[in-house]
Amino acid sequence: MDRKIGKYYVDWWNIRKSTIYTIVGAVLVAALLVLGIWIGSRNNWFIPEDTSAFPKDAARIILFEGEVRITRAATRDTILVTKETYAAPGDIIQTMADGRALIQMTDGTRYQLRPNGALTIKDNSSLFGSKNVRVMLDDGQLNVRTDEQPQDVNNIVEVAESENKLLSDTDASFNADRNSGAGEIRISRGGVETTIGGEKTTIRENEFATLSGGKITGREKLFEVPGPLAPGNGSQIGDSGGQGATVTLIWQDAEGFPAANYHLQVSRSPTFAQDSIMVDRGAMTSREYRLGGLSPGNYYWRLKATARSGQTTNWHDAWKFTVIRGGDNVAIEASEWKVEPVGGNVFLITGRTRPGMSVRSQGRETYAGSDGTYRLQISSSSLETAVEIGDDRGNRSGFIISLRNGNILRKY
Repeated sequence: MDRKIGKYYVDWWNIRKSTIYTIVGAVLVAALLVLGIWIGSRNNWFIPEDTSAFPKDAARIILFEGEVRITRAATRDTILVTKETYAAPGDIIQTMADGRALIQMTDGTRYQLRPNGALTIKDNSSLFGSKNVRVMLDDGQLNVRTDEQPQDVNNIVEVAESENKLLSDTDASFNADRNSGAGEIRISRGGVETTIGGEKTTIRENEFATLSGGKITGREKLFEVPGPLAPGNGSQIGDSGGQGATVTLIWQDAEGFPAANYHLQVSRSPTFAQDSIMVDRGAMTSREYRLGGLSPGNYYWRLKATARSGQTTNWHDAWKFTVIRGGDNVAIEASEWKVEPVGGNVFLITGRTRPGMSVRSQGRETYAGSDGTYRLQISSSSLETAVEIGDDRGNRSGFIISLRNGNILRKY
């Protein structure tokens, strides 16, 4: 009897032990599966890349904001850019007053086309290790930054009848005026080999050159942009009396670069769209400007300077300040939320709220149109983001949005 009980006990223990092993194994497999799905969703592994729509030797528009258009050379159709897309040789990329585009070429170089610009992709090929990039700036401003360039890379920007081969480790800015046919080249780092009128020269670091009539018409030391001082970028200014705040904008010359005059713009929009600009004053000799009666909301300001030689800088990166006031916050509602993955960690958020509302997330901002719809492109490595919607009276509503499905997770 004792032996039977012992045998029964041993058999029962063996079965229970194997069952435990099975359960533990299943739990581990399930945990690894869930972890894999979570990591994959964060990195968009499950979103297939539409490589069929990207022809060989095409440049990629990897980031954009505002209104950007592409005119296809093959069909002459003009499309509005709403997601990461391509520009084939012969295609023309255009940015409107509120638009800008970041374009990646086959050699890894990134071109930033600023507002009111037009750029033609002429070549973007890679053959047997050799890479050839060629673009023509028709109008506006193009900023280019290269890393180390191998010998078999030719990266050329055409502007105002000139060909400019970018050298390694170069930061350059090109400007073209379609109406006058003139152009400008600014080199803050590195250099470019410029060929114009059959003559070749090198424009080097910290140099500025003007182009007109098929020749270099001027060349001098690059004049540096002035620097804003106050109010600090991101500052909040109170309007306690409700009569409007008063703000004094103060700036300074770059060291060793006294300016002859300045051009100041103040806007309600970070893109400085024409209908949002409040102050647009050129030929200023003072280094400060006073504004009064500012209602609650966000304001943006930027500067450029003109040297005594006549050289004018690019705009300084805009600074922002916010006028706020006390009082009860009026809730602002939003609906029709939608999130579209663009690629990588980039998402396009759309929805509807009251017309004219500002919509902000991840340091980016846009405004709702006359029908209340808005579109905001952000970059986030998280699965959710905070979106703040507000008006010019200081009223604000916050939403935590899922970047998976566009659902509102909570409000604040």
